[in-house]
Amino acid sequence: MSADMRSGQVAEAAGVNVQTLRYYERRGLLAAPERSNGGHRLYGEEAVTALRVIKAAQRLGFTLDEVAELLEAGRHRHGRPVAGLQGRAAAKLTEVDAKIADLTTIRTALAAAVEAGCDDLTVCASSACCPIPFTDLAEENRHAGPCC
Repeated sequence: MSADMRSGQVAEAAGVNVQTLRYYERRGLLAAPERSNGGHRLYGEEAVTALRVIKAAQRLGFTLDEVAELLEAGRHRHGRPVAGLQGRAAAKLTEVDAKIADLTTIRTALAAAVEAGCDDLTVCASSACCPIPFTDLAEENRHAGPCC
């Protein structure tokens, strides 16, 4: 293992800032680096790879705690496949699908509010034809009248 890159070089190569690099070290996501005689942190190419893996997992929606679990499972597999990534990826996919469904509902309501010309939230909430799905309490307080 060649440890010849300093913090700034590793951070730049991985597309993160130095504070992120150090934070991941404190969290145990990255192994403690070697030190130069002058006390500077020295990293090998595997640190860049690890940072890229962490950032990619975050972009896929995994939290840092989940990333830590995935990395730990990978460290202990000793050549054997470790159950974990498949299960966690499937669970994350279900979570993403639920978020997409929620966002689709929100988008539909907002598009309807724009199309209806809603310009005042209070007036719209009290209108029987308001397209924004307010709570049951708001439903009880609606009265017939012109749309937004």
